[in-house]
Amino acid sequence: MAGVTLTNISKSFGKKEILKDINLEIQDGEFIVLVGASGCGKSTLLRMIAGLETPTQGQIYIGGDFVNKTPPKDRDIAMVFQNYALYPHLNVKENMSLSLEVRKVPKGEINKRVDRASEILKLDDYLKAKPKELSGGQRQRVALARAIVREPRVFLMDEPLSNLDAKLRNQMRSEIKKLHQKLKTTFIYVTHDQTEALTMGDRIAVLNNGQIQQIDTPNNIYNYPSNTFVASFMGANPMNIIEASINNGFLIFGNISISLKSILEKLPQVDRLLVGVRPEKIVCIQDASYHFNLIKFKTKVDFEENLGANKNVYFKLGKSDFCASIPSTAETNDILDLSINPRDLYFFDYISKEPFNKREEII
Repeated sequence: MAGVTLTNISKSFGKKEILKDINLEIQDGEFIVLVGASGCGKSTLLRMIAGLETPTQGQIYIGGDFVNKTPPKDRDIAMVFQNYALYPHLNVKENMSLSLEVRKVPKGEINKRVDRASEILKLDDYLKAKPKELSGGQRQRVALARAIVREPRVFLMDEPLSNLDAKLRNQMRSEIKKLHQKLKTTFIYVTHDQTEALTMGDRIAVLNNGQIQQIDTPNNIYNYPSNTFVASFMGANPMNIIEASINNGFLIFGNISISLKSILEKLPQVDRLLVGVRPEKIVCIQDASYHFNLIKFKTKVDFEENLGANKNVYFKLGKSDFCASIPSTAETNDILDLSINPRDLYFFDYISKEPFNKREEII
């Protein structure tokens, strides 16, 4: 096992800068997720750790060893791709053992490692099957098993579940997390899926435009976002963010005006700011927990999405598009009575897009 250190990493393709001054310390045995929208540079970063791309500047260390010029085969890493990359003419056992045969590992040791990986990922019944005979989830298990038999210091995973359907993704998320707990090896996992990031990682690094916006635990990423990008990107539904103003002791946003005395957070003397609230924190009035300063408002429903237990209701607050996640049993006519607890509001600087105060400082 080994930790990974990235120091001042930048990467350009021609004149296009993909990554800008990335610094990241990944602990030995940690499961870290790199998450961001398509094109943010997360897969390029993973490929540089693997040795498939070379940094324009900066240093990469694996287990304390400087590896910028070390070939991929000598970095003692294993990579799992989203397209499985299995050899179609080989059966499952042969796919799992090929890399060990190339390295001239003794046959007895190969069988031992294959048996262990097969037991962990429940592949014993498929060892003689060809990839075309397997489901997507089974193929992904084989790809994971092929990585396990290598017994690498670091596992790299590049959106390995993106080709699976929703049910299989849920199953495989659990299997990969259990796998990490069994192997206790360093996992670096790339995804654009916020749910995967929040449910799988010990820590999450959120990337945007080639830069890390925040590195923290899933709980802190969700509850204490470092800026409006992280706030609106992370979560099953993006945080609603709206421009607001302060006038004569009142906070005004959309068609809502609330006394600053009702807000349990000190706000600076500014004319403009940004207010955020998560969709799941906007509730129907009849479902709201009692709070003496509850913000109540009516809105016209534009459209809704039924998601089973809950439904997303979309509406306008002032000129801003908003979403509320409410129980699917709630009646939604043209006009909906909603409420927000002031404790659930976030406040960001209009220019820097960063929060005014840390959330734990709220009374």
